[in-house]
Amino acid sequence: MLPAEKNKQIHAYDNAQGQRRDASTAEWTELRHRLLASQENIQSGSDIDTRSDDPQMCGLYVSDIYEYLRELEVKPKLRPLHDYIEKVQQDVTPSARGVLVDWLVEVAAKYNLGSETLYLTVSHIDRFLSLKTLNMQRLQLVGVSAMLIASKYEERSRPKVEDFCYITANTYTKQDVLKMEEDILLALQFELGRPTIYTFLRRFIRVAQEDFKVPHWQLEPLCCYLSELSMLDYSCVKFLPSMLAASAVFLARFIIRPKQHPWNQMFEEYTKYKAADLQECVGIIYDLYLSRRGGGLQAIRNKYKHQKFQCVATMPVSPELPVTFWEDVTISFI
Repeated sequence: MLPAEKNKQIHAYDNAQGQRRDASTAEWTELRHRLLASQENIQSGSDIDTRSDDPQMCGLYVSDIYEYLRELEVKPKLRPLHDYIEKVQQDVTPSARGVLVDWLVEVAAKYNLGSETLYLTVSHIDRFLSLKTLNMQRLQLVGVSAMLIASKYEERSRPKVEDFCYITANTYTKQDVLKMEEDILLALQFELGRPTIYTFLRRFIRVAQEDFKVPHWQLEPLCCYLSELSMLDYSCVKFLPSMLAASAVFLARFIIRPKQHPWNQMFEEYTKYKAADLQECVGIIYDLYLSRRGGGLQAIRNKYKHQKFQCVATMPVSPELPVTFWEDVTISFI
């Protein structure tokens, strides 16, 4: 081969390699821009979550996790019927259900059970009563058996079966409780894990705290108090857990800052609810707070009068909610 032809081949090869390098560089540059843009979107959408020091908040994945939880909470097999007392039950009444839940709050306190256990217990009860007709005399048995199941699911150290028999003044035997436990598990098809109010409340409270220069020491116990009050009222069964949690935060912010609109665009982004979506739910919880509903049920109210919970059950509030609260908000998050 002549030297001139060889030089041409070498130059052609070098040019081809250079074009490949240029193309490769351009592809990597484009890919890098895409990754950076994706990261910026994650940080802008979940900035509050990524700043959390709590590893259980899973800041990098929290958006995907809560998107899945929102899908899970609407699944029919994990939801009670909103009208099961009218359609399924013949003996159980809304007031009897309220008395049972109020008593279970005291049971949970006696055995140091967590909030999630209590919410899960009430969920199991409502779902079971949506499927099986029950005699009133066995309602308390369903309550303690549902709490036994929930405590096994949530608690590290749970009460024994005998403890639940004792708390009913031995009205029911160990065999009664175990048999009802079996009946509940079979009726629910062992589908025990579902998002509750508390699942969403933790994140919504964190968002709400961002509005204060320093964390407000009454906000969290007040939100928990309002959420637990919602369990007392049969009318709240129809609401999704995420809506109940958002409504509790909405009302808590109004109680703490009555002259400020409790909702803004950031809350809409994180909760996926506009203020108008929450109107009915907030109204029911508000009436519970003012004892216009369930005034005779005192276990939760007495619990949150203690200094341990910042005495939030005694906080004063206006007797009426401003009608302007239900209009679309254009208030940006500061």
